[in-house]
Amino acid sequence: MFVDEAEIYVKAGDGGNGCVSFRREKYIPKGGPDGGDGGNGGTVRFVADPTKNTLMDFAGRHHWKAPRGEDGKGKKMAGHNGEDLVVPVPIGTLIYDTDHGMILLADLNEPGREVTIAKGGRGGLGNWHFRSATNQTPRYAEPGTLGQERHLKLELKLIADVGLVGMPNAGKSTLLSVVSAARPKIAPYPFTTLNPELGIAVLSGDRRMVVADIPGLIEGAHEGAGLGHDFLRHIERTKIIVHLLDLYPPDGSDPAANYRTIRAELEAFSPALATKEEFIAANKIDLVTEDDTEALDKLKSELPGKKIFPISAATRKNIEPLLDALWKTIQRVKEEEAASKPSA
Repeated sequence: MFVDEAEIYVKAGDGGNGCVSFRREKYIPKGGPDGGDGGNGGTVRFVADPTKNTLMDFAGRHHWKAPRGEDGKGKKMAGHNGEDLVVPVPIGTLIYDTDHGMILLADLNEPGREVTIAKGGRGGLGNWHFRSATNQTPRYAEPGTLGQERHLKLELKLIADVGLVGMPNAGKSTLLSVVSAARPKIAPYPFTTLNPELGIAVLSGDRRMVVADIPGLIEGAHEGAGLGHDFLRHIERTKIIVHLLDLYPPDGSDPAANYRTIRAELEAFSPALATKEEFIAANKIDLVTEDDTEALDKLKSELPGKKIFPISAATRKNIEPLLDALWKTIQRVKEEEAASKPSA
């Protein structure tokens, strides 16, 4: 089950209390104070784990608490610190604080990136800290402080090199299944894909790229129509967008008009999407014959200047040239992104 949103409560461990104790040994009936300090409470940390790809772990567990620190003991023995609670989340997880108006606390967009979300409480001081010339038998020790607590919203934005978009039933799932080992559900009706699917396309020379099949878009998606906001956000992190167009839509619609509908929804949802590299894959080229190229010629004439790759997801025709072009573009985009980052 794919889960890309979750609301949870996190609580760091409270600090242990300081101890009130006095040294009592044979021949030393009135020893001084020797109460130890309380241990610190455990901290809650989130870390981006590349082995995770869904927020499913949070669907049935809404409370995440780190253990408290132990109380101090006699003989100046400090209590043990509470262990930190390390919470693994998928790469691409956004963490919001919902107690203060959806403040973004962290964007865990790289493997191993870690953030402290709730700090553990400090352990209280034992009574031996409070001895003095005027108070040689202090009967006071500090209580531990409370650990931080927060209500959070977790939101997953898939990180993929290539995002496949298109109208419902355009053939995206079929294309993903032939370029990778992913096995998305495929059927001849709209919205077959209800969850984003990830696959790894393996090219020659040990080259690999991550491809995401984003569920079909319809007009009004940026306002939440159809599958709307639930999946548009997954396109934001992809480096390249591939618009998959059906040359022969079952509903008789115009492929070029379908392309414009998709573009309008992407741009309305996020202006940044308008600047991403894009390719157009014209699917079902296996149905085009030498005597009948009208559909493909019409598409090229209505979308001049666009990178159009005629392909057949069903027969794998022209799939390799498309993947090779995508790979080269991804490497260029990555180099440009690396060059634009400020040096440390």
